[in-house]
Amino acid sequence: MVRKKEKPNDRLLTDVELELMTIIWNRGKTTVKEVADALPKSRPLAYTSVATVMKILEHKGYLRCEKHSYAHTFSPLVEKRAYEESCLDHVVDNVFDGEPVALVQRLLTAKRLSAAERRAIEATLRELASAKKQA
Repeated sequence: MVRKKEKPNDRLLTDVELELMTIIWNRGKTTVKEVADALPKSRPLAYTSVATVMKILEHKGYLRCEKHSYAHTFSPLVEKRAYEESCLDHVVDNVFDGEPVALVQRLLTAKRLSAAERRAIEATLRELASAKKQA
């Protein structure tokens, strides 16, 4: 049985994949060694483990690998924002029954927001309302 290559965003990243992708999104073009070195000291992963996970991410379509004489350079194919949107879509569809309002309401009630955070949310809502009126 032949497995088809997965498209980016077909499923959520594992914790380790997301941890490495976060480093890669912050660095841009990078090598396995640079990613391994960027891991927190409290989270030591062997070079070979980092290399294996990065190859998996390449196979999944999240990374591009360029082969150079001494090292492979990896760069992201999926932008962080696109992955965030995919995650939100997944949560809305699978946890909140396709109701984005339920997700927003839960976020607003689940966490104690500071006054500054509330003002930022209110400003965003005003901007969205204003943009909709102009459209």
